[in-house]
Amino acid sequence: MVRPTFAHIDLDAVRANFRAVVAHVAGGVRSPDVIAVVKANGYGHGAVEVARALEGAGARMLACADIEEGVELRRSGIEAPILVFGALSVSDLDGVFAYRLTPTISSPFAARALKDAARRRGTRLVCHLKIDTGMNRLGFRYDNLSQTVPEVLAGPGLEIDAVYTHFATAEDRLHPLFDIQRTRFDEALRRLAALGLRPRLRHAANSAALLRDRACWYEAVRPGLLLYGVSPGHGSGGSR
Repeated sequence: MVRPTFAHIDLDAVRANFRAVVAHVAGGVRSPDVIAVVKANGYGHGAVEVARALEGAGARMLACADIEEGVELRRSGIEAPILVFGALSVSDLDGVFAYRLTPTISSPFAARALKDAARRRGTRLVCHLKIDTGMNRLGFRYDNLSQTVPEVLAGPGLEIDAVYTHFATAEDRLHPLFDIQRTRFDEALRRLAALGLRPRLRHAANSAALLRDRACWYEAVRPGLLLYGVSPGHGSGGSR
């Protein structure tokens, strides 16, 4: 016997969760922006429907895993800026420009490919620069920026609007890597400033980190699990 399974998603609850995060990080001199993560089909909740709900609730930026996810959101009428976390391949780049996506630069190769594509189109592409502070997945190494970043900053084509990193162990309060990564990120930001890069936004905090330490809120936070009512305390280091 076939037993169909249904998931009933309460979008009012998603909107309420988003507003709760906004309220949690409010109250400082400048409240950080909330970048709402809708990767992996909105964590299985339906990316398009969730993105529409979050945009309607006031989300000023969404984030997804790859260009294909971003294209799906744009084709469904989402107008908010969309940050793409994942690595890029040359074959993907048309979608970045055609659908007004904000790519992550996580390697010199990606920077060169995006810069060349922007020049050919006669445009300037807004990007986020990712720093690897210990996640060891994607990003420019925090201790090698003086060798790798000058090429990214040289010449026209790219506008680095934000710099970010990702905490690997924020949900584990006993793990020392969280504080190490935060120190490394602050060090990286100082090195980038010495190279002439002072981004509009800095962001590092996933769901676990934004609950754990307001010192890592910077100008934006990136909740994922919290938007879907999931406690980040029991997830893996890779969750947002």
